[in-house]
Amino acid sequence: MSQDRLMEIAIGEFGRKGLQGASTRGIAAAAGTAMSAITYHYGGKEGLYHAAADHIAAEMAAEMNFDAAPATEDPPAARAAIHVLVERFVDKMANDVTADRALFILREQLNPGPAFDRIYAGVMEQMIRTLVGFVAVATGRDQRAARIATVTLLGQALTVRTSRAAMLRLLEVAELDAETTATLKARIHANIDAILDRMIAEELQ
Repeated sequence: MSQDRLMEIAIGEFGRKGLQGASTRGIAAAAGTAMSAITYHYGGKEGLYHAAADHIAAEMAAEMNFDAAPATEDPPAARAAIHVLVERFVDKMANDVTADRALFILREQLNPGPAFDRIYAGVMEQMIRTLVGFVAVATGRDQRAARIATVTLLGQALTVRTSRAAMLRLLEVAELDAETTATLKARIHANIDAILDRMIAEELQ
């Protein structure tokens, strides 16, 4: 049995049906393994669910290449780093390969439990806190103002996944193709600069 294959199937099942609705028997069958193997390795459905959360956190850490965004005290460099991090996040939200993972995380966002704690405690928290730091440096604002702004910056990226169906209807396209994604990213980059510039202006008033 491939552990990665089992995790992929489990994440998809849990993402679509939640912890209560998912079937470990169905997961085992789809993964080509025995129920007893899941019980032995994970202790049951809840253990498998938490393992799936850990797997998501590990994949996010590997894919976000977080070390590429070191801290800086230079405002222009901080602004550039914000653009890099948000665009990277948009790319992940736009990628259909990560759809099951995003659905799993969305379920935990709506009803957070220990699995969300495991996901958030990884690269997600590091990235968010670093983004807050970049916003504070880029604008000269305090931590609270930077945190509020970070919510809106990340919200633009999250919409690409969480509001996908409505977004496609509004844009009158069948899928999120490369051209549409590029246009959305250009608007998000413009929004980032507008938000940061407004925060700077408010600080100078």
